[in-house]
Amino acid sequence: MKAARIVVLTVALAAGGVAAMLAGRSGKAPAPKVASKAAVASVDVLVAKSDINIGQKITPALLAWQAWPESAKTGNFIRRKEHPDAMEGLSGLIARGPFVNGEPIRREKLVQGKGSGYMAAILPKGMRAVSISVSPETGASGFILPNDHVDVILTRRDRAAEKATGTEVHTSETILSDVRVLAIDQTVTDKDGKKTVVGKTATLELMPKQVETIELSRQIGSLSLALRSIADVGNGVPKSVSNSRKEHDAINVVRFGVTTTTTAR
Repeated sequence: MKAARIVVLTVALAAGGVAAMLAGRSGKAPAPKVASKAAVASVDVLVAKSDINIGQKITPALLAWQAWPESAKTGNFIRRKEHPDAMEGLSGLIARGPFVNGEPIRREKLVQGKGSGYMAAILPKGMRAVSISVSPETGASGFILPNDHVDVILTRRDRAAEKATGTEVHTSETILSDVRVLAIDQTVTDKDGKKTVVGKTATLELMPKQVETIELSRQIGSLSLALRSIADVGNGVPKSVSNSRKEHDAINVVRFGVTTTTTAR
């Protein structure tokens, strides 16, 4: 009996070993390691190291090189490979528009400011800067900031209507639409978290014909500003209309196709 038991155990152990060997061979081979993704190609692009305000002079301390994906649209960015001395080369230029921290520097937003003030430097070609007097009542209570867009409203006495009615008559009309505000007093940007700028003068960006309209209008009545919504910027009457419109009222103030409201007092 003992010999028979030994033979049975030996056969069982041998069979178990063979089964384990076969099972090991039949197992799937370990999956090959997935190759790591190739590193994204990048290029050094010149960016603003900190916020740069409109009218601010560019210095190397305000600029920095930052890695940028080479596949991104960088055609109008300044690349270090192509312009290694760009920091020094741009020094002294004036920002025509603001830059936020980390924003790529673009040459079209910079202008040469040597020999002129910052306002003349940031003023677009063909445009004029004209200042008008404002108060909290005529300037939207100080909520108009530089770079906002406004409508200019003329309020005047209508002498012809007064003769016909025998009472004092005032008219109000929008003489300029969608005009950009360059500055309030000498503030050209929203600085230090200011939300309102209450000033005595507003400097507007105008075309030459619009300057003539402003100068004539201020002689015959009072001017006020109406703040436009950001959503309405660019939706006003095209500025070129002032060059072709032939309609004039009795006082030769150019009308811009807006409604005139008349009130009697």
